[in-house]
Amino acid sequence: LAGSAEVWIRIGWIGIALVPAAIFHLADALLEITGEPSRNRKRLSRVWYLVGSLFFSLAIFTELIITDPNLSAYAPHMSTGPLFPLFVAYFWIISGASVYYIGRARALCVTKTTRKRMTMIFVAILAAPLAVFPYLTFSGDASVQTSVLFWLIIIMGNLVISVMFALLTYYMAYFGALSPDRVVRVRLFKFMARIPLAASIVLLVYVALVRAEEILGLHLETALAIAIVLTVILVEWAIYAFKRPLERFFQLTDEPEVRRIQQLSERLLTTRDLRQFLESVLAAACEVLRTPSAFAASISAEGPKLEAVIGFSYAENDQWSLDEWQHLAKSAGKTNNNRNDLDTSGEFVLWSNYWIRPLYSQQNDMLVGILGVEARAGIPDLSISEEETFKRLVAQATQALKDMQLQKEVFSAVEGLLPQVTAIQRTRGAATFGGTKILTSSKAGKGVITADSEFNSIVWDALSHYWGGPKLTQSPLMRLHVVQESVRRHGGNQTKAVREILQRGVEQQRPEGDRSMTTAEWILYNILELKFIQGQKVRDVARRLAMSESDLYRKQRVAIENVASAISEMESAVVIEDETPPDSSVELENIKQAVSQTEEV
Repeated sequence: LAGSAEVWIRIGWIGIALVPAAIFHLADALLEITGEPSRNRKRLSRVWYLVGSLFFSLAIFTELIITDPNLSAYAPHMSTGPLFPLFVAYFWIISGASVYYIGRARALCVTKTTRKRMTMIFVAILAAPLAVFPYLTFSGDASVQTSVLFWLIIIMGNLVISVMFALLTYYMAYFGALSPDRVVRVRLFKFMARIPLAASIVLLVYVALVRAEEILGLHLETALAIAIVLTVILVEWAIYAFKRPLERFFQLTDEPEVRRIQQLSERLLTTRDLRQFLESVLAAACEVLRTPSAFAASISAEGPKLEAVIGFSYAENDQWSLDEWQHLAKSAGKTNNNRNDLDTSGEFVLWSNYWIRPLYSQQNDMLVGILGVEARAGIPDLSISEEETFKRLVAQATQALKDMQLQKEVFSAVEGLLPQVTAIQRTRGAATFGGTKILTSSKAGKGVITADSEFNSIVWDALSHYWGGPKLTQSPLMRLHVVQESVRRHGGNQTKAVREILQRGVEQQRPEGDRSMTTAEWILYNILELKFIQGQKVRDVARRLAMSESDLYRKQRVAIENVASAISEMESAVVIEDETPPDSSVELENIKQAVSQTEEV
């Protein structure tokens, strides 16, 4: 045991010797963030890492730094070696210089929030050298372990150091984060509660139990297993049960906007939920009207879309052509007096062995969908009670389709807003400490769409509506500078401009030589050209390229990523060309950029 204790003490010097270099590295990073970069400091940082590596190597393999182990039962430690004073000088000089640099970084902060955070970091960073310096190495007294004062100092010191490290972790979490401060706080507190706090409570329970040989008649091993499992369960339950009150107590999610979003998230009905509800409505309609099948379809600018089906039907087997669907949707939206091309009976439209009931929004009499039930007779022969019940079901289906369309509009608006919000967040995060250069740069706000994690999906959506549709006409790609240049060439037509950029991105995937439908190098281009440019169906494209549909979808994902990368490169080239304003108007240009950023926020 004595030999292993000495080995672990020496290994611990890896952390002791490298702490000054790590603090210096952090100080250099903070100064760079606040607008004072230095290549000399970066070189010095590497030098201090090398010096620290030399010291811990000497501590592990030689007696020059530490020697003569004092392996007491409670406080084992080593004695000082001949080079220990040199290490002390290195440790405190580099640590002191690092703290000085962090103080300089604090002085460069201009906003109240950043100055407060840097002040807490300036104070809390002292925990690192204070916590790891080998104080016992100075003492050769083996009786130190019996001193009550010694243990009081150890306990209080550990508590203070723990609080300082917690504060350091908390305030360092904001650096380099592009998310809002609120999100950073919530994520940090969730992490602290689920990992360090839970682990600490389990450890306390373990330490308390190992001091008792028998608990409630159980052996120690059995009692430990039960207690640890119960502790983990109770801690996780407490975190879940008191999550919201604690978040509001610590003002993590106290903003009214956040509470509304949380309520929306909890009460939101997904498309699957709404379709399940429609199926329930259709099942009830079939039961009331004693008919074997029914369907509900939504009507939007994109055309009719089958949402739910009950029982066997032509619609379920896709035997109605798109032209028939569009004809029905167009005709059903007319008034009864103008339905010359469809047979009608009261409020029903008779079509393909189905009774069709148009579903209108009560606010503006707009057609939102159609509900069809399989005809049980040549003309609708509903009784009074059946008519009343069916009207209620029609109202329920209408409301469900209205909610579905409303949610689609909300999500579409949010998708359009996300790139702009991401741009503000990126600029805000980058400008927190070095605001002037970031806010007045001509690159401020540029290229953020291409840097968005959803950029591939944005390109995919635009390609899926290549020949027309809201995902093309309302695409976030229209904010790209390369698209705006194309708009001028197309006389202000934004749709043609986006289509041209997409076409250029697709053409960059075309290999040289004669086209082939089966060779590997032509696969990605063929998928893009056949599916999106020509608009062929997936099964037809897969059959023509001699591959399965699942393999086609995998290859299509790669092709979309390549097109997105090509468009990103086009955008970067345009931004670089427009980067440098004339020297005589640099200051005026900076002011305009700052004002523009402020107006957007």
